[in-house]
Amino acid sequence: MTLRYDVIVVGGGHSGVEAAAAAARAGAEVLLVTPVLDGIAQLSCNPAIGGVAKGTVVREVDALGGIMGAATDASRIQFRMLNRSKGPAVWAPRAQCDRGLYPRMARALLERNPRVSLFQGMVGSLLINAGRVTGVRLESGVEFSARTVVLTTGTFLRGRIHIGGSPAQPAGRAGEAPSVYLAEQLESLGLEVARFKTGTPPRIDGRTVDYTVLERQDGESDVYRFSFWNRSALPRQRPCWITWAGEPIREIVNQNLRRSALYGGEISGRGPRYCPSIEDKIVRFPDAARHQIFLEPEGLETEEMYVNGLSTSLPVDVQLEMIHAVPGLGNARMTRMGYAIEYDYYPPHQLAPTLELKALEGLFFAGQINGTTGYEEAAGQGLLAGANAAFQALGQAPLVLERDQAFIGVLVDDLVTRGTDEPYRLFTSRAEFRLLLRQDNALARLGELATRRGLLTEEQLERLGARQALDSSVHLWLSNTNAVPAAANPALESLGSAPLSEPTRLSSLLRRPDVGIRDLFSFAGPPLLKGDASENEEAFTGAEIELRYNGYIGRERERAEALRRQTEFPLPDDLPFGEFLSLSTEARQKLSRIQPRTIGQAGRIPGLSPSDLQNLIMEVRKRGAAEKVRSD
Repeated sequence: MTLRYDVIVVGGGHSGVEAAAAAARAGAEVLLVTPVLDGIAQLSCNPAIGGVAKGTVVREVDALGGIMGAATDASRIQFRMLNRSKGPAVWAPRAQCDRGLYPRMARALLERNPRVSLFQGMVGSLLINAGRVTGVRLESGVEFSARTVVLTTGTFLRGRIHIGGSPAQPAGRAGEAPSVYLAEQLESLGLEVARFKTGTPPRIDGRTVDYTVLERQDGESDVYRFSFWNRSALPRQRPCWITWAGEPIREIVNQNLRRSALYGGEISGRGPRYCPSIEDKIVRFPDAARHQIFLEPEGLETEEMYVNGLSTSLPVDVQLEMIHAVPGLGNARMTRMGYAIEYDYYPPHQLAPTLELKALEGLFFAGQINGTTGYEEAAGQGLLAGANAAFQALGQAPLVLERDQAFIGVLVDDLVTRGTDEPYRLFTSRAEFRLLLRQDNALARLGELATRRGLLTEEQLERLGARQALDSSVHLWLSNTNAVPAAANPALESLGSAPLSEPTRLSSLLRRPDVGIRDLFSFAGPPLLKGDASENEEAFTGAEIELRYNGYIGRERERAEALRRQTEFPLPDDLPFGEFLSLSTEARQKLSRIQPRTIGQAGRIPGLSPSDLQNLIMEVRKRGAAEKVRSD
C-alpha cells in the first residue's frame, strides 16, 4: 500500500525543516524523508546563525511563522549585533549556537505540528506520471505518493569529501552516504547540472588552548531575540576568542599547496568566494600579513571549539602543523579534521519564482541544490518552496516575494533571474531597497502577509495582535505626548541639543540626531507597555528608526512603488523569445533560457539592453494584437 500525502519534503536540513513546517502550517499533510532522523537541522559547519543580511533573513523566516529564529534563541550561547555603529539598514544580528541543542530544538518545534510526519530513508528516485511528479521511491523500494515534492538535498547529490593525500570519499556529509541514484535520475531528465564545493575547518579541544595570548570576545548582554513568537529563557553566554594565521601558516600552505585537494587537481567544483579556504586566502592575498581566526565554542557542555578561518582540504598532518603554528594553539589537540566537499547543484534559472522546476510540474527545489551557501539562505528558500508546494497541492494561489518586500525576495529573484556561477551568499548590498528591508521591521513587513496566506499558527496570530498593539502604543505615546521646556531643557542641554521654547511633541524631538528614544524617559517618563523587556526594546528601536529616517524611508518606498509600476508589464508563459528577430541574439538566448514572467524580471537579466526591453514590449503587444484579430 502506498501512503499518500499532500507534500513530500526530501531532506531534513535547514531548508527541509522550514519547507515541511511551512507546508504544514499552510494546511497540507506533509512527509519529511531524510536519511538520518537524528541529523535533522544539523549545523554541519559553523554552529552560528545570522550575520550580515543573513540575520534579517532569519527574522523574515520567523515573521512568516518559521522555526529558525525560535531554535536559535533557545540554543544561542553568544549574541552580537554586527554593524551597530553603522546605519540600521545594515544592522546584522548573529548568534553562536550550541551545536547539539539547536537541532533538538528545531526538531521539537517541527514535531509540534500534527500534520508533519517523519520517515528515515534515502530517496532513490522520483515517481513521475505525464510530466508531473507524483511521489518518491526510497532505495529500499518503499513508495510514498504526493501532489507535490520539495527537494532539499544539501550537499548529498553525488557528494564527495576531499582531504589532500587521500582518495575522495563518497559522502553527503562526514559519516553519511551520498545520494547517487536520485542525482542520476535528475540528470537523465535533461536538467542542467553543475558542481560546487564547500569546506569546513578542523575542530580542537579547548582545554589545550593557551587563552592568555588570545583576545577575548564576549557577547552582548542586551535582550535581543531572533523570534517574535518565542519568549522562553535564553541560555547563558560563552566567550569567543580571536587569534591570527600569520607568516608561519603562509609558509606551511605554500610548501604543501600541491597536497591540497583543491590545488592538487582533485576538485573541479567552484567554491564560495566569501568563505574561502586558508589555501585560497594565501594564494589570492599574497601580500596580507595575517588572516584573522576566531575560536568559537561548540556548546555549553563541551570544550570542543570551531576554528573559524582555517577551512582546508590539506592532509591531516599538515592541518595539525597549521594549528600548532597559530598563536595560542601550540599544544592544541585536533578533535576533527577539516575537509572539502564537492556536490551537484542545478543552476537556478531552471526554476520559476515560486521555486518550482519549470521542466517538471509539482517539483520544487530549495537550498544548496539551487547553488546557494548558508543555513539562512537555505531556510528562506525552504519556507517559500514548502509554502508554494502546499498552495499548489491545495489549489491555492502561489506566493512570490518581491525585492522590496523581503531579502528572501531578493535572494530568489537573484537566483532565478541572474543565476549563479559560484555558491550564492546574501549581502545587504544585493538589495536596492535595503532601508525598507531592515531586521527590526520584518514582522511589520510580513506579518499581515503571513496572516492572509495562513502561515501563522493560532498562537502566533494572537502574539501578532499583541505585538501590533504594543507598536501602536509606542507610536501614540510619541505622537501625543508633549515635552515641557522646564522638564526637558536640562536633559536636552546635557545631550548638547537645543533647548525648547514651547511644548513640543516627543516625535519631533526624536528626529533630532542627538536625542534617542530612551533619553525621552528622563523628562517624559516611559510609556506603560504590556510587553516583556525584549519586546518593549524592539518596539522602541523600531519606532525610533521609523521616525528618525522617515524622510529617507518614504522616498525609498516611493521609488520602490514607481519601479513596481514600471516593471509589472506581464510576459505570457508561452512567448517564443527565439523568434523575436528585433532582439539581439544574446537577448533571445538569455530570455529563452530564463523565461522571465515580467518586463522587470527581464530587465534584471545581465546583458539585456534598454533597446532589447523596448523591442520585447513591442513584440508582446504585436503578438497580442495578432491573437485578438484571429479570435475575432
